[in-house]
Amino acid sequence: MISNIYPILAYGNESLTKESKSIEINFEIKDLINDMFATMNDSGGIGLAAPQIGKNIKLFIIDISYLKSHEKGHPFYKSVFINPEIIEEEGEEWGFKEGCLSIPSVIVNVKRKPIIKIKYFDENWKQQEVVVDRMLARVIQHEHDHLKGILHIDYATALNKKIMKKKLDEIKTGKINVNYKMKFLS
Repeated sequence: MISNIYPILAYGNESLTKESKSIEINFEIKDLINDMFATMNDSGGIGLAAPQIGKNIKLFIIDISYLKSHEKGHPFYKSVFINPEIIEEEGEEWGFKEGCLSIPSVIVNVKRKPIIKIKYFDENWKQQEVVVDRMLARVIQHEHDHLKGILHIDYATALNKKIMKKKLDEIKTGKINVNYKMKFLS
């Protein structure tokens, strides 16, 4: 099967700040999931949310296989989350520098809870409910934020937002170099 590689929407695109809609049970979504994995792999990401390719539906994927040595005991490394809902977050927030394929080269220290419980459907429409922690929880929270129209830069301080403004304007207009397909405002 040949997968399509979508351009990643750059910061400034309206799709990135809109609330996503739930997906009706539909087995036709598998082609889109395959395309999303191909797109994520092509861009070197570890997670991708549907809004990042212009689809405002509640769907994201992750693949943190490279973290295996750090994340022992987790039930999955590569997974699909359809209509996900974080139902619990616990622990003391911890900061970690996050980036985003839609906002290349902009790193923000984001504080998140270290343990989450998430309910979702997998790619076969089987309902799942898992508790995850550490980096896996962080990646899931980052992608889940995309479905709510929240970007990692939204967690930046007012001062950091001021400092980032020039870089964000360059990203909006495509005045950056990346090694993957992106779609800019102009």
